[in-house]
Amino acid sequence: MPNPRGKLYGEFNSLVSLGIGSTDGPQAGFQECSGIHLGAAGVDPRGSKDDSAGKINPVHKAADVTLKRGVISSPQFQQWLNDIRSGSPGALRTVTIELQNEDRPAAVRRWKLSRARITRHVSGPLNATGNDIAIEELTLSCERLELE
Repeated sequence: MPNPRGKLYGEFNSLVSLGIGSTDGPQAGFQECSGIHLGAAGVDPRGSKDDSAGKINPVHKAADVTLKRGVISSPQFQQWLNDIRSGSPGALRTVTIELQNEDRPAAVRRWKLSRARITRHVSGPLNATGNDIAIEELTLSCERLELE
């Protein structure tokens, strides 16, 4: 089981809270975060009375967020993976991603992914003689994305 880190994830710009209920700070750090965007598809109504073009409120869809090259120090990460595999209600979590500035630990930007789940997990190569990365890629799918 991984041990909680005594200091912040120094070389990682994106700090991640995995939605495990802990308030002790982030449980993961990643060097790269991509895919944070929200799309809205407007719907054209048909058969309006005055034949004018209009739009119905759009349907919002959050894209999958991919975190690359990082470490996770939470023993609850494995439990989250098990919850997803078994279809447990605990499989959907609220994940927070914070982009850090150079001075740390001040957050420049914070995103909240509601009802998020892991859709892809790729472990990196493990080498006892080097400073290797434990997680190569982690992809999260969410139902709602908010900028805080």
